[in-house]
Amino acid sequence: MRVEEFDYTLPRELIAQHPSGDRTASRLLVYDRARGTVGHHRFSDIPGYLDEGDVLVLNDSKVFPARLKARKKTGGLLDVLLVRPLGEGAWECLVRGVGRGKSEVSVAVGDYPASLGRSGASWTIAFDSAKSSGEALKKHGKMPLPPYIKRNGADNRVDYERYQTVYAEKTGSIAAPTAGFHFSRELLEQIGSKGVDIIRITLHIGTGTFALIHSDEVEEHRMHGESYELDEASRALIAKARAAGRRIVACGTSAVRTLETVFSEGGNGSLSGKTELFIYPGYHFRVVGALITNFHLPRSTPLMLAAAFMGREGLQSAYREAINEGYRFYSYGDAMFIA
Repeated sequence: MRVEEFDYTLPRELIAQHPSGDRTASRLLVYDRARGTVGHHRFSDIPGYLDEGDVLVLNDSKVFPARLKARKKTGGLLDVLLVRPLGEGAWECLVRGVGRGKSEVSVAVGDYPASLGRSGASWTIAFDSAKSSGEALKKHGKMPLPPYIKRNGADNRVDYERYQTVYAEKTGSIAAPTAGFHFSRELLEQIGSKGVDIIRITLHIGTGTFALIHSDEVEEHRMHGESYELDEASRALIAKARAAGRRIVACGTSAVRTLETVFSEGGNGSLSGKTELFIYPGYHFRVVGALITNFHLPRSTPLMLAAAFMGREGLQSAYREAINEGYRFYSYGDAMFIA
């Protein structure tokens, strides 16, 4: 299967640069897989598409301010994206702006000295101590907005609230589970009051979700592992719901990958660990019966997961409709409900 089959052309003006004024005011494209039909709504209408007995699964991972500006001794600036902690004030990271051939660079983040060193395909940034690392992040860390959001120096303080779900709890992601942006606490209360069970999983989104696909063939791509967890009580609730024929509704591709990992091996997959599950057309879904998701980048692994769930023709049809109707795309964009 060629990666180019998951390409499409998007007018630049449809890339959302700001969150909507109200979380629930985002538009909602509803795609019925059985009928192949498309409907247009607001996200505040989502309770009407959830039934009593459904199980809504949310990813409660919390984004941390992982983006830093590091100054070299020469005065030049480097863009640093922290990926995961290594202990004692050190982090695995991605770096932009380092000259070719460089393997070690002395830098400072504000007043906090640090050293950058190449470690295989990635980099490590090491501060003097865990305390210095924490203080540097607190004072100078920025929310890791994706590169297609370009504000031209505008005030980005709104992102500390809006590039985060209202139910975010466990810190660890360097990209947000954006499908959950559209929920307000009031909307979740409304959904719960109609008899929908709401449970939380955790998948800390790292480079695996947004890493570029460099191979020409989809099947050759390998995902980077991302940490996940689900408690035993939630697994038992989901298993009981499935046995009763109730629908499991995943909010976001990260929730899908976690659920499908846990319910692998005949439903006995590990409750925690790292998942490298790559879902693309041809995948047989074990547990997820409906999906809430945003509109994804061309050639991306989340787009391929959506195509696997709704069919490539269904995805192409829905995306054409969304573009024609002027939907907002990507992280701060509008949503889909795939039933």
